[in-house]
Amino acid sequence: MRSIKPAGTAAFTLAVTLAAACAAAGIAGAEPAPSPAPPPAPAPKQVIEGDGTFAVGTDIVPGTYRSDGPRDGNACYWRRIGGEKTLDSAMTKKPQVVLIEPTDTAFRTDRCQTWQLTECPPTCAPVPQPSAGLPDVLKGFVPQARPPAPTTGGG
Repeated sequence: MRSIKPAGTAAFTLAVTLAAACAAAGIAGAEPAPSPAPPPAPAPKQVIEGDGTFAVGTDIVPGTYRSDGPRDGNACYWRRIGGEKTLDSAMTKKPQVVLIEPTDTAFRTDRCQTWQLTECPPTCAPVPQPSAGLPDVLKGFVPQARPPAPTTGGG
C-alpha cells in the first residue's frame, strides 16, 4: 500500500526550509517603522487667563505679573505655592503685582482679571484710581486732580 500525503505538505516543508536558510544567511524580514515622536510640550505662557492652578516653568514662566484686580466686582484671590506650602496669597478688590519666583511650584488664581508678565518690579504698586470701587453713579462726583493755581508775584 502506498502512503498518501495531505495536499500542501510539500509547500509547507519548502517554506520552513526557506525560512531556515534565510535565517542562517542573516536575511531579515522588514522591521516595523518606528512610532512618530510625541509632539513637543507647549512653551510656558507669559499670560494667565482665567482661573486655575498653573505650574511654574511648565504652564507659566516665572517673573513679575500684574492684574487689574477682580472680575465682575468679586474679590480676586491668588496664591503662590512652594511644594505643599502657601508662600504668599491675597484676597483683594485692588489691582495686584506679584513676583512668581523660579523656585515656586505653582500659582493659583481665582476671579482675577488676566495676569500679564511685566517688567515692573514687585515694589511697583499699581496706581490707585480715585473712583475705583465706587458705583458708576458716584464716579462723577470724585474730585479730579487739578493743576496748581497760578501765583502772582507781589508782596
